[in-house]
Amino acid sequence: MLLQGKTAIVTGGASARGLGLATARLFAAQGARVVIFDLKGAEDAASGLPPVETGAHLGLACNVTDKASCESAVAETLAAFGGIDILVNNAGITQPLKSLEIKPENYDAVLDVNLRGTLYMSQAVIPAMKQSGGGSIVNISSVSAQRGGGIFGGPHYSAAKAGILGLTKAMAREFAPDQIRFNAVCPGFIATDITAGMMTPEKHEMILAGIPMGRAGVASDVAGCCLFLASNLSAYCTGTELDVNGGSHIH
Repeated sequence: MLLQGKTAIVTGGASARGLGLATARLFAAQGARVVIFDLKGAEDAASGLPPVETGAHLGLACNVTDKASCESAVAETLAAFGGIDILVNNAGITQPLKSLEIKPENYDAVLDVNLRGTLYMSQAVIPAMKQSGGGSIVNISSVSAQRGGGIFGGPHYSAAKAGILGLTKAMAREFAPDQIRFNAVCPGFIATDITAGMMTPEKHEMILAGIPMGRAGVASDVAGCCLFLASNLSAYCTGTELDVNGGSHIH
């Protein structure tokens, strides 16, 4: 049990085939009390997690773009469990737009959920982590931040995910003396509900041709990397980027 007795928050964790719920399930299976934050469906998602000996899981409504909402949900978590050891900043959205198609509202929406939400949630949990002597924060970035564009997201999505990498490194440096570790996971093409809705057979074949391992990733591939970074197995890792892309981007 790598996370026995730990309390972990996973944002954007209610989607049935999403990275967040897969991560929440794996964390619970490894002994963590898990708190799922999402706009809706969080309570139902939490009720379906593997049970743990140290208390029930929790699902809370939270809008990561609203600082007060983040602080309120974190306060409720602290009231329920007394501390927070792990945060996975998974909440995010994407839009398949070209540069000249991006309108102000598109830019605001993608940057707010992906980047502002990562900052607000981190700000909300850091005081509790400092008080308890440390913690681990895992930020979900993307291969699109590294290679200048992904498969579905537009340039504003790449910018937001690249911003997450910069934020991860800067906060890792700032909070290392407090024993709070910040690391990023950069998924490549992962088969989720979001990608399934944008896929044609021809596009799927084209994508697989560019992946040396010859398959799409699945949510559990990303969840396993989050578990590594959340646990003491990565105790001396901070400010890192962990690639999960089947070899589609090797750098």
